[in-house]
Amino acid sequence: MLTTATLVLHVLVSLTMIGLILVKSGRGGGLSDVFGGGAVSSFSGSTVVERNIDRLTLVIGVLFAVTTVTLSLRLV
Repeated sequence: MLTTATLVLHVLVSLTMIGLILVKSGRGGGLSDVFGGGAVSSFSGSTVVERNIDRLTLVIGVLFAVTTVTLSLRLV
């Protein structure tokens, strides 16, 4: 039961991380420009939206690592 819940959480975290990485702007800009990045980011560095996406990506990455380790210990 707990393994199933962890597996479902792992899949959700994985899909969320993929979505966040796709939304993040790279060198040439990304989908975060739609949410307020735009020309402001080229003049003043990263915007509030980009910093929040970076923070959320970090949290989701840590959750991904925790669920990966948990699943590897449970399935062995």
